[in-house]
Amino acid sequence: MTARAAPRGRRAGMPSWALGAAGVVTLMLVVEVVPRTGLVNPDYLPPTSVILQALAERLQTPEFWVALGDTLVTWITGLAISVAAGVVLGVIIGMVPFLRAATASTIEFLRPVPSVALIPIAVLLWGNGMEATLLLVVYASFWQVLIQVLAGVRDVDPVASDTARSYRFSVRARVRTLVWPTALPYVMTGVRLGAAVALILTVTGEMLIGTPGIGNLLATARESGAVPSMYALVVVAGLLGVVINLLARALERRTLFWHPSVRGEVPA
Repeated sequence: MTARAAPRGRRAGMPSWALGAAGVVTLMLVVEVVPRTGLVNPDYLPPTSVILQALAERLQTPEFWVALGDTLVTWITGLAISVAAGVVLGVIIGMVPFLRAATASTIEFLRPVPSVALIPIAVLLWGNGMEATLLLVVYASFWQVLIQVLAGVRDVDPVASDTARSYRFSVRARVRTLVWPTALPYVMTGVRLGAAVALILTVTGEMLIGTPGIGNLLATARESGAVPSMYALVVVAGLLGVVINLLARALERRTLFWHPSVRGEVPA
């Protein structure tokens, strides 16, 4: 019996997390060396050690933890609204051919509109309160979920759908036994994409509108010339993105444990 070849794109004995960690360490070394060799002015790009020292100082201040809490509250609130609205409207529109045809052009028109274009409206309505940033977060994340749900509903087997109609399944029964199991993998993909977009727009809104949070601290550090502190907050935002992505993927695997795409995964 011949030995099975290792999966393409993965080195034998080198798990994916180790490759990722090696990439991060390499980046940190580059950022440490480049300013010290004079290739980049340290006033604009401090060495990694200086950035980490600024991060350690930030972690000791109550202001940082309050801002982090504000960012997380805005993020989770916006994501929850987006997922609820996207799933409900996606299932309703996807199951009714007339609604799907009537809303297709409207969705394609509104979806590419950048959320930052809504900043003047948000500021006019709510000033620099959390609601202003929530408008940006919900608008951007909603489309990520809605498009995925529409694709999932459209992917329902037409033979199974016709069979359900022949047996006079109620709408509730069709959604529970036919539409939802088919659309759920798409829903989880939409949640994962929406979670990342929601974080991006949360930090962006805090920076541009002045809503309390990590982004507001970052903008303040930039304006005051505290460059190491600014980079430290950029690192925090990046770490938040990594953690959120890992949590979203874990939720996806746990929810879709029955799906072939998850059951067939090879452990890293």
